Amino acid sequence: MKEKTTYTKTELKEFKRLILKKIESAEEDLTILRASCANDADNGTEDTSPTFKAFEEGSTTLSKEENTKLAERQAKFIISLKNALIRIENHSYGVCRVTGKLISKERLTLVPHATLSIEAKKAQ
Repeated sequence: MKEKTTYTKTELKEFKRLILKKIESAEEDLTILRASCANDADNGTEDTSPTFKAFEEGSTTLSKEENTKLAERQAKFIISLKNALIRIENHSYGVCRVTGKLISKERLTLVPHATLSIEAKKAQ
């Protein structure tokens, strides 16, 4: 029997549905992260001691930096998912860019933006 080299249209539709759900969820998360980065609201610390205020401001700055990093990662994730949609439209989705073999359904279900098979990933 000949080895399968592409996914069927039905399988690609399933992957597309999965990716669109992940994009929607990721964009919601990104909106929340960006809002938390931009939140400059005062938490009512005007009556606390200056020492505690300094600690709080340091913590707030650190938290904003972490949220900014998370937002950047989330934006990259969304781009990767959108690139996977393009590969679906080109009928090249699920094909390992190193081996040329089909990436397993299990891997694509867990990591729908994957471009490498487990075999190629281990060889990296």
